[in-house]
Amino acid sequence: MAETNENVWAPWRMEYIEQLGDRDGDEGCFLCRYRDNPADDQQNHVLWRSEHVLVLLNRFPYTNGHLLVAPTAHLGDIETVPEPVLIELALRLRDAKRVLQQVVFAHGYNIGMNLGRCAGAGLPDHVHWHIVPRWRGDTNFMAVTGGVRIIPQSLDAVDERFRRVAEQLGLPATP
Repeated sequence: MAETNENVWAPWRMEYIEQLGDRDGDEGCFLCRYRDNPADDQQNHVLWRSEHVLVLLNRFPYTNGHLLVAPTAHLGDIETVPEPVLIELALRLRDAKRVLQQVVFAHGYNIGMNLGRCAGAGLPDHVHWHIVPRWRGDTNFMAVTGGVRIIPQSLDAVDERFRRVAEQLGLPATP
């Protein structure tokens, strides 16, 4: 029996692959670019910002509502993050998960970070946490059997719902 291959086109993925190229210091870091350009927060899906923390939608999500929580300082290792910033990061992780629950109604979450490229860090020089919503019976098997992921909602739609729910809960929001 002849084996057939089907192509699944994901041209948006090339943007991610190309941005993995040369990165030296802050200038190649998208988190630092976002930090330095608050006027572009909505376009960049930065949901919250403070002096020390950014919360944003992952432009290349594993699942619907995948968030990143990062210090604004360009720090490559969790050991270099000052303790007051670690505390604020933990509080924003908690708050973002709380809002996300009312936005995407997930059954569970993976929350963690990848330290170093060999650990899966696509941006190894700027520490950040991932909040990845999960559902019973979600489509994660697709990556194994079909080499694709199914994201059922646009970043703009999640962004809009996140901001609305955060406001309803009285949590700080970025305009």
